[in-house]
Amino acid sequence: MSRANANGAPTLFVTGTDTEVGKTRASTALLRLARHRGVDAVGLKPIAAGCERVDGAWQNEDALALLAASDGVEDYAAINPIALPSPIAPHIAAADVGTPISIDVLDAAHAALQTRHARVIVEGAGGWRVPLDAQTDFADWVATHRWPVVLVVGLRLGCLNHALLTAESVMRRTTLAGWIANRLPPAQPRWQENLDTLCARLPVPLLGVLPEHGDDIANRDALDTPATRQLLGLSD
Repeated sequence: MSRANANGAPTLFVTGTDTEVGKTRASTALLRLARHRGVDAVGLKPIAAGCERVDGAWQNEDALALLAASDGVEDYAAINPIALPSPIAPHIAAADVGTPISIDVLDAAHAALQTRHARVIVEGAGGWRVPLDAQTDFADWVATHRWPVVLVVGLRLGCLNHALLTAESVMRRTTLAGWIANRLPPAQPRWQENLDTLCARLPVPLLGVLPEHGDDIANRDALDTPATRQLLGLSD
């Protein structure tokens, strides 16, 4: 599997218009596509709030999905350095256990993965402006690194406003590289017209539309588009 590629972004940050809009579906699909095409991509869930105790350690189902999509090439702790028990806002979950979120820990986890892999797909928690502490949010961390952002839009009532506001905020801080539409169940009435509206208004390419009930392979193939291949540095 290739460790390097002349094109494409070494790190992508995947955010969403809200929580539960499909960031993990999108992130795992990107990982599976890259690895299917021979690029050594790995997922990173820097902060996961909402974990279960497994063999004496906290683990999160989204982080486990990223690990599986990365073909298990790392230990769990390497792809989820901060695992918090409560399924609430990360800074509140961290306060509950008396362990403030450390940016240094997040940076170190990313740097370690970047030295070992050609691509790092970083999945955020919640939406774009989720706080990490009293002063800092995910947007600040991503902007510091100038990572390109992929925006996941769950196709449901309210998605137009949420998508346009989030895109506007992302573009003020860093590069919005593209967006992914996720068809959430139950199916949104007139979803195609909502999709067309966003295609007309968002100034970046649509990377793909995840099907309403797609499995891992269907989701991967849904993102196998020219725009996604260019973003990941994959050959046609």
